[in-house]
Amino acid sequence: MEEQSLFDDRVLSNPLASRLRPRTLSEYVGQLHLLGEGKVLRQLIEQDQVASMIFWGPPGVGKTTLARIIAGKTQAHFVDFSAVTSGIKEIKEVMAGAERNRLMGEKTILFVDEIHRFNKAQQDAFLPFVEKGSIILIGATTENPSFEINAALLSRCKVFVLHALAVADLMQLLQQVLADPRGFGRQHIEITEDMLSTIANFANGDARVALNTLEMVVLNGDLDGDRVIVTREILEQCISKKSLLYDKNGEEHYNLISALHKSMRNSDVNAAIYWLARMLEAGEEPLYVARRLIRFASEDVGMADSRALEIAVSVYQACHFIGMPECSVHLTHAVTHLSLAPKSNALYGAYEQAKQDALEMLAEPVPLQLRNAPTKLMKDLRYGEGYEYAHDTEEKLTAMKCLPDSLQDRQYYLPTTQGNEARVKEWMDKIQTWRKGRQE
Repeated sequence: MEEQSLFDDRVLSNPLASRLRPRTLSEYVGQLHLLGEGKVLRQLIEQDQVASMIFWGPPGVGKTTLARIIAGKTQAHFVDFSAVTSGIKEIKEVMAGAERNRLMGEKTILFVDEIHRFNKAQQDAFLPFVEKGSIILIGATTENPSFEINAALLSRCKVFVLHALAVADLMQLLQQVLADPRGFGRQHIEITEDMLSTIANFANGDARVALNTLEMVVLNGDLDGDRVIVTREILEQCISKKSLLYDKNGEEHYNLISALHKSMRNSDVNAAIYWLARMLEAGEEPLYVARRLIRFASEDVGMADSRALEIAVSVYQACHFIGMPECSVHLTHAVTHLSLAPKSNALYGAYEQAKQDALEMLAEPVPLQLRNAPTKLMKDLRYGEGYEYAHDTEEKLTAMKCLPDSLQDRQYYLPTTQGNEARVKEWMDKIQTWRKGRQE
């Protein structure tokens, strides 16, 4: 537990990420959706009117830095608290001090890093003090607050979601470091824009990783008089990611995800696993891959194996919970299942056909029998007249028409005979035969 107000420059012997921690919002990089001009969080900080809040985001995106900027800006008593090293005893001590401050008319801002590490009893200890205003709680977490923070405490906090830093943000940060006297501004560092881009991509949205990597390559650079020369060989040795690295916003990114998608579609499980490994080992965000697998599960497998979608969604959740490198096996699980599953693009084709009709026939009225009639006027206008309740029939089917008259013969979903979809097709055929017999 450490009480802080303003933050001094770190001595040059400290790690680069520590020395270069932004001190003001003008030095802060990224999160413009929260801290851009006129954004709510920026105004709250600048006006020293922060309320209890949770910063949620992946590592290295500036959660703790934001709290320290608030510490430097606020007139309140600021307490920096770690969920890793503190327990109930320390919480009670801080709460007692905060209550004394409140009686003296002084606010206390309590910053809790890794707040998700507190158990329910520890989190409950904050609740009464947040409720009566003894403390303003600022928590930082890499885990979903909905799962890790007590509902009662979470309901009293505003959640701000911080995003992984974009490559452009990290490039800006690295260039600032090279110019800032707290960083390498007093040295003559020769490193190309391309190598900075490689570091930014390798960092995968994490500023701390980017800064630590830059520091490592500079410390291992070749000395030539007063110059430090960073070569491609040095960079590759430091990050151990040679030809695997690629620009996640560039052509190779799309080439690799396309290769994965098409290999799974072709039921080539070995190729699919290889392309998955290529992406993950190059630093691709696992949740991006997981999202593409969810799309594939319905677009290319669909009703032929409805379990595919369940597995894909479960794997996305597993990736969210544990991250890389552990989640690589979960993604392999999904890729293998999707590759070997029976294939059908009938759902994709159904929606595309329906979308075309929907766009071209926007004015088609809803049939009267399908309209809701909650008022007398609507009933007088015959809304709902002719509606047939399927549950009242023995077959749980009726011959009622549900499409507009101009689209009566449309068939969007055309099931295949692959996997479970063969049974779906058989059932649909029976339904259509039954309805035709009733409508003739």
